[in-house]
Amino acid sequence: MKIFSPLYQRAMQWARHPKAPWYLGGLSFMESSFFPIPPDVMLAPMCLGSPKRVWWFVSLTTMASVLGGMFGYAIGFYAFSAIEPLLRSSHSWQTYQTAVEWFGRWGFWTVFIAGFSPIPYKVFTIAAGAMSMTFAPFVLASFIGRGARFLLVGGLMALGGPRMEAVLRKYVDRIGWATVALVVVVVLLYR
Repeated sequence: MKIFSPLYQRAMQWARHPKAPWYLGGLSFMESSFFPIPPDVMLAPMCLGSPKRVWWFVSLTTMASVLGGMFGYAIGFYAFSAIEPLLRSSHSWQTYQTAVEWFGRWGFWTVFIAGFSPIPYKVFTIAAGAMSMTFAPFVLASFIGRGARFLLVGGLMALGGPRMEAVLRKYVDRIGWATVALVVVVVLLYR
């Protein structure tokens, strides 16, 4: 069943849209402070769709993400008591508790790891503000972590270029179903 092929085609069309960089910047900003979808899902097809603009897309994503992280920091610093009940009732509360524990142990490196890895960066930006982490190291760690992550995504897409786009187009349904199966297995094992 070909469900993922049409989605891939649509993502590639959107990636080539003239306003796509604006959407990428907005998504990057929102994901760093409150939105659940990572910018990688838009960055990767944009880099495939316009390989000559990869470094611009990586820079845009990084800057918007760091600005969004600064907004998340401000939420934690100025409004944590207002969002704490919502955070406690969400599935992100355990991640927040982990973030607090990691800040106690590793400080700067916690933000770097959260920025680079697939763990929810937004929870860590809010935790950094709530714990009054020194702002300059927070911004530096965010810039390095997020920049490295997006550089990796953009760089891989640039290296693969049109050949990678063709391979993805050919195998996107198999990759999509394998990913769904992997998620189901992980959820079943987690329970």
